[in-house]
Amino acid sequence: MQITDIEPVVVHVNQRGDWLFVLVHTDAGLTGLGEASHSGNDALCIAALEVFKRQLVGQSPLAINLRVQAMRRMDGGRIAHTALSAVEQALWDILGQHLGAPIHQLLGGAVRDRVRLYANINRHVRERTPEGFARAATQAVAQGFTAIKLAPFDELRARDHVRTGPDAAWRRGVDRVRAVREAIGDGVELAVDCHGRMEASEARLAAQALADCNLFWYEEPVHHHHVDDLAAITQWAPMPTASAEVVFGMEGFRPFLTRRVVDVLMPDVKHDGGLLETRHIGEAARLQDLLVAPHNPSGPVASVASAHVCAVLPNFYILEYAWGEVAWRADLLTPAEPVVDGCLLLSHAPGLGYRLNPDVVAAHRVDRPRAADSSRVQPG
Repeated sequence: MQITDIEPVVVHVNQRGDWLFVLVHTDAGLTGLGEASHSGNDALCIAALEVFKRQLVGQSPLAINLRVQAMRRMDGGRIAHTALSAVEQALWDILGQHLGAPIHQLLGGAVRDRVRLYANINRHVRERTPEGFARAATQAVAQGFTAIKLAPFDELRARDHVRTGPDAAWRRGVDRVRAVREAIGDGVELAVDCHGRMEASEARLAAQALADCNLFWYEEPVHHHHVDDLAAITQWAPMPTASAEVVFGMEGFRPFLTRRVVDVLMPDVKHDGGLLETRHIGEAARLQDLLVAPHNPSGPVASVASAHVCAVLPNFYILEYAWGEVAWRADLLTPAEPVVDGCLLLSHAPGLGYRLNPDVVAAHRVDRPRAADSSRVQPG
């Protein structure tokens, strides 16, 4: 069996970015499916896929390690990492179809059949007020989700924003979190994503203000490159911390695996090297007694791909779900994405277990991705 083509499929979602899927075709009639959304530049990601296509056409899709090794030789930074990760997902899908086994079985077998989700409401909310966030959270809970995440500090972009005192810019974000907590009650878990928009002293003040909101984590208060600051915040913060959503490869995760920088690691199958690398990172996290909660503010392909890895990790915690972006999300896959009572049900069909629905793709497909400046996605 040989690879014959690598085909990108861009589907328009909303103002925060599109979904980019990757099809790896073979001469045996098998096609693998992966997702490369939210690299920061869909056009450049597709260009990286073209480079990989020239490398891989004519090669066996079953020799996954060799194919990944060849792609890693191209030093294209984060965008190439996302393209590589999607191709790797698709190769595992082909291998599973070829052997007649689901990916999780090839990874050693599932220890769970349901993957618990938290609803990330951030990409849904346009009315960025306390009331707007609270309304979305209430709707997600009504649909069966038992955990919610929001990103309440996204206006903290300028380096000169007010950091201390009664007019501190982060106080508006705290008001949003409090409104959500009041709306959903204490029985629903709540997390906050800071998108790395603070510096260390400001992050401590915000964490202190959020101490009574009973958060299940405080995500990336400072950028993940600031490992020492993250470790200090983790030691001090009155709630667990989480980070590392766009780190690539086991080597990139080394600072998080050799010391306790955060309490929860967030590898992403779209950016970290794919399914097997996510599994390796998750297993290595046990060295620091860390929980693993894959980052996934993505389309349904990344969700069902992540579920195969989540199903085999003993230290899996919870998986992110981009709630409320488009009404047709579940129907983009065949069979439909199976979210029940806030959990993603694990597929036992060969490979990934899903295909793109051609009718839904045709209704929303984008022939040409947006230009670099306008396609730069906002964080999840």
